[in-house]
Amino acid sequence: MLALTMGDPAGVGPEITLWAWHALRRSGPSFVLLADPDWIASIAHGVATIRPVASIAEARAVFHEALPVMAVSAPLGSTPVPGHPDPGNAGAITASIADAVRLAMAGDVDGVVTNPIAKAVLKQAGFPYPGHTEYLAALTDASGREVMMLAGPSLRVVPVTIHVSLREAIERLSTDEIVRVSLTTVASLSRDFGIARPRLAVAGLNPHAGEDGHMGAEDIDIIRPAIERLRGQGIDVVGPMPPDTMFTAPARARYDVAVCMYHDQALIPLKTLDMAQGVNVTLGLDLVRTSPDHGTAFDIAGQGVADPASLIAALRLAGSIAEHRKTA
Repeated sequence: MLALTMGDPAGVGPEITLWAWHALRRSGPSFVLLADPDWIASIAHGVATIRPVASIAEARAVFHEALPVMAVSAPLGSTPVPGHPDPGNAGAITASIADAVRLAMAGDVDGVVTNPIAKAVLKQAGFPYPGHTEYLAALTDASGREVMMLAGPSLRVVPVTIHVSLREAIERLSTDEIVRVSLTTVASLSRDFGIARPRLAVAGLNPHAGEDGHMGAEDIDIIRPAIERLRGQGIDVVGPMPPDTMFTAPARARYDVAVCMYHDQALIPLKTLDMAQGVNVTLGLDLVRTSPDHGTAFDIAGQGVADPASLIAALRLAGSIAEHRKTA
């Protein structure tokens, strides 16, 4: 069983959760939602039967007939209104994440799946972390080891730098960090995805991967030494590859993951190719964590048009990773 956080209750998380349960109630993987049971029941609208539960054993027992909802440890500050986020609900949002992590770290659930949050809304309430990835790392005492992967049916990508400006991303880029992220990625692909010898493609930073230094020296001075160190450790790796050609179908067939230098270099091709099926996976933690690859979508929340496909994919992938870890 998995623990699913509520995300921002003014976003699409609540409705896609209901539809995800509807799609998975017979096949699984099973999950328990950490939220306010009465509030969830008030918006179920016949899509799902809601069952408040007090334990994971109870949640597991009722999943096939009802969506199990375990009360979060901090109450909602106000009744959520679709499309109108309230910083007063930040305590419940972050408590849902912390509760899920506690359940996973105690071994009560097999992993954590997180519904989308709005970072700007949480920051208004004093949330000190750039996003889910960093908060989860702090909760699991893994800060500095976390790596974000986006995975879809036709592409996996890992950005070396994440939630910082492009200028800061370039300043932070280093040979050591590329090596660290790549090694964590290789270990996860082997343990969590069953890929015995992962193939890495490392993106260049500059146009044409720097054109031998004529369009920037970072590809020569920072990225190539990282690739050489990885090869020295027996990693199957190529690069630096020109970012404008490495995501074509023939190129993608030659690697298992693309290691990219900054956030959008990784996420634009992934979301272009696999938006509906893309999944955010946090590597480097002692627990399984996945998430949909989209945000809160306040503009369509509550309208009944949100697509649950990415959340369903996230739940399925978390279940698959958990099974790989059990047999590793």
